[in-house]
Amino acid sequence: MADDVAQAPARAWRVVLDKIETDLLEGRLTPGDRLAPERELSATLGVGRSSVREALRVLEVMGLIKTGTGSGPTSGAIIIATPRGGLAALLRLQVAAQGFPIADVVATRLLLEQWVVGTLAVDGEHDLAAVRSTLTAMDDDALSTEEFLALDAQFHLALADASGNAVVGASMAGLRTSIESYVQAGARRIPDWDATATRLRREHHDLIRAIDSGEADLARSLVHDHITGYYAAAGLTRD
Repeated sequence: MADDVAQAPARAWRVVLDKIETDLLEGRLTPGDRLAPERELSATLGVGRSSVREALRVLEVMGLIKTGTGSGPTSGAIIIATPRGGLAALLRLQVAAQGFPIADVVATRLLLEQWVVGTLAVDGEHDLAAVRSTLTAMDDDALSTEEFLALDAQFHLALADASGNAVVGASMAGLRTSIESYVQAGARRIPDWDATATRLRREHHDLIRAIDSGEADLARSLVHDHITGYYAAAGLTRD
């Protein structure tokens, strides 16, 4: 009996999510549409208003709706299209809960970043201004290790954003905390950081030259070696 009581609220707010998902898939709801008021959703779906509010909080965290309080044209819940915010937030929560092994993060980086640089090399129309400005900032020899690695993470994220693929960009943004965490931890295991920083700078510049010259295969090879090379140099294990 206790288990039934504990599970009931979870089932109730899930009903709301399933209804909204179905309406989106079948075209009854589109970005810009306003959801029915809490009272109406509660009555229509046969769930309590607290369950409706819980479902709306989940949808807002996922980046699918924006809610406004009070009354008038800005009140209630509106369907929005911010997949990057929602996906990135969910990935960051998993990272915070230590749900991703380092080896899996590295493998995912390889999949995503090889696609990114290959795409950028093939299509020279992408805007790499943010990538180049970050690269310039990294050339400052006065940077601390922490500052350098924060810029390194920004460099790779800027490459993903430049690809124009929202899912790839969101995935990289969500993984950024995990990437920075293992990269920072690995730096402490490297005996000659200055030499490593010099090598990383050179690899970044080589990568951008390959992209600029349209050499997709070379760009993919360079980013693969760049990521796996640091992983190995830092003595990180595949546990």
